[in-house]
Amino acid sequence: MGFYSQVIFPRLLDWSMSDPVLAKYRRELLKDVTEEVLEIGFGTGLNLAYYPEHIRKITTVDINPGMNAIAQKRIDESGIKVEKLLLSGENLPMPDNTFDSVVSTWTLCSIVNVEQAIKEVYRVLKPGGKFFFLEHGLSDKPKVQVWQNRLTPIQKVIADGCHLNRNMQQLIAKSFDDIKLERFTLEKLPDLMAHMYKGCAIKRERG
Repeated sequence: MGFYSQVIFPRLLDWSMSDPVLAKYRRELLKDVTEEVLEIGFGTGLNLAYYPEHIRKITTVDINPGMNAIAQKRIDESGIKVEKLLLSGENLPMPDNTFDSVVSTWTLCSIVNVEQAIKEVYRVLKPGGKFFFLEHGLSDKPKVQVWQNRLTPIQKVIADGCHLNRNMQQLIAKSFDDIKLERFTLEKLPDLMAHMYKGCAIKRERG
């Protein structure tokens, strides 16, 4: 990772993702998180303020060391113990069936092997565990999809690997059968970035 990825991009990301409109959806997503929690793509720690009061510890993974300095301030203020791991979500070191909840917010767009990362989420969840996700991705408007596909190569360079054109519903459905999903478009954002996938995917109990 170069200077842009580790120094400039974390600050740009923190600024852009601190929008109050996005905070509303973070709060809605995280209100049902329970017990042992893993957050992939922890970034600058923007979710910390929205975890339920009973959550006192989370494990996090993020591949970008430049996020840590900004995140640490929020960790110190949150009262939540955070075990930070500097690695990608594609290869998690935890045993099978470890977590009750896994959280991902605006992260799956940037993971290189996203299908493998989702498989890892499924693996480390306990049976009956829940994957809480809030992601941007492929629009439901064909004309917007054309531009998302055209501009994704540029977006990957300027936004540290971010894809505009991933169909998050299809990707998550490859690993999870039980998915509760809401798709919507945020009016405040440009069409290329505005289509959201918010939901919860549940790992089946053992039969």
